[in-house]
Amino acid sequence: MSEFRRGVRIGVDVGRARVGVARCDPDGLLATPVETVPRDDQAIARVISLAQEHAATEILVGLPLNMRGEDTPSTTDAREFAAGVAAASDLPVRLVDERLSTVSAHAALRSSGRSQRSSRNIVDQVAAVVLLQQALDVEKSTGRPPGTPLSQEPA
Repeated sequence: MSEFRRGVRIGVDVGRARVGVARCDPDGLLATPVETVPRDDQAIARVISLAQEHAATEILVGLPLNMRGEDTPSTTDAREFAAGVAAASDLPVRLVDERLSTVSAHAALRSSGRSQRSSRNIVDQVAAVVLLQQALDVEKSTGRPPGTPLSQEPA
């Protein structure tokens, strides 16, 4: 098994209204929330700026496939967002399966006693934490980087 790649990673949960951003420590032990970015024409620039602020080595964008592993309109949206990030940054961008990250985020917030309404502004960050933590755990258990590099995405 190959060694875990060190370096801060940024996890991105792309939503229609907001983009959740999380980061991990250089050893990939723990993913933590960073910011909820409004989904506007500055969103890609803000994600890249956050990656630079945290000296990230890679950006992981959640790919919301349906439960059968098929694309949805949200999948297309996330791919387009990831392509925009990759085009505007020199950091590697990987797409990672995040089928249950938002569901897990809502469940975690509910179990901590927060209503869906009071969680609206942080659920995207929590979803980004969930997808990043899952990606880190996959890399640690398999020795392989998670997801698919954007350059290898099928056209």
